[in-house]
Amino acid sequence: MDSIGAIGHFILTPLYYAISAVLLGWHWLFSLVLPYDGGMSWVLSIVGLTVVIRAALIPLFVKQINASRNMQLIQPKVKELQKKYGHDREKLAQETMALYRESGTNPFASCLPLLVQSPIFIALFRLLDQAAKNTTANGFMSQEQAASFGNAKLFGTIPIKATFLNNYGLLSVQILAALLVVAMTVTTFTTQRQLMTKNMPKDAMSGPYAQQQKMLLYVLPVVFAVGGIAFPIGVLFYWTTTNLWTMGQQFYVIRRNPAPGTLAFEAKQKRDRAKGRVIEEPATANGAPTTELEEPPRPKPRQQPKRQSKQQRKRSGGAKPPSTPKSDDDGQNEGKSA
Repeated sequence: MDSIGAIGHFILTPLYYAISAVLLGWHWLFSLVLPYDGGMSWVLSIVGLTVVIRAALIPLFVKQINASRNMQLIQPKVKELQKKYGHDREKLAQETMALYRESGTNPFASCLPLLVQSPIFIALFRLLDQAAKNTTANGFMSQEQAASFGNAKLFGTIPIKATFLNNYGLLSVQILAALLVVAMTVTTFTTQRQLMTKNMPKDAMSGPYAQQQKMLLYVLPVVFAVGGIAFPIGVLFYWTTTNLWTMGQQFYVIRRNPAPGTLAFEAKQKRDRAKGRVIEEPATANGAPTTELEEPPRPKPRQQPKRQSKQQRKRSGGAKPPSTPKSDDDGQNEGKSA
């Protein structure tokens, strides 16, 4: 147990310094216009902390989206492998991993943002919990700042350290905590459902990856709802804000760069046609994307000069009209007339 505690302390200590530095920077900014010890200045500081963390995680989020997209696109090939090697699990696993390597897909990349955020979430929880219970200062926090953070009250009555269960006998705490838990649950469900309904091809909806996504669609909100009643108000603000960020960021990415063969891709095609842009089509069998260009306007047919007889050319002074290519039939007809 001591070794586990030492490992946890080793991991959390640098996070305490990073989180407290960002938190105190935002708090200094908001305290210029809000009360220093007020709950609103500390809650807005937590929101600012969330924005900074999520902005830093954008590269990982892009990797997550690309990994999820690739997993969807290779599902037909995965089904073929399952039909071919379904009787041999070892061979199926080898061929599946080979397919992942060839397509540049990492099935674990979709978990990177969640894995990175988990220690940050725990560090923020511990930072607020220790400041509230023991006025313990961690990271760059001073004793005075830790006391202010731990005792801050939102709207003058709701302690940001309170939870739905430990509500200090205040109905307002339960109401606010319940609203934040519901918001956290709804945003989690909406984000996952948006990915499944808008950015998943039809042929991938029945594969193992789709089944995994469906399970997460209903399991994760329940986990957050059950765990959320034990989270402090300040931590609930952090998690709700990060869910809202994820939902908006995912909506933007799916709208701008949807996976081929999805509803979001069809919607983008319609928008591109309306604007006269190049329309990206799903990848071909060899993996090369095809494009469909708007048909350019055809040039007007060039008017050919009329043929003149010898007498007409003599009358016009011998000037010959511009020569035009003769067809074989014309040559034969002239030979006959001669």
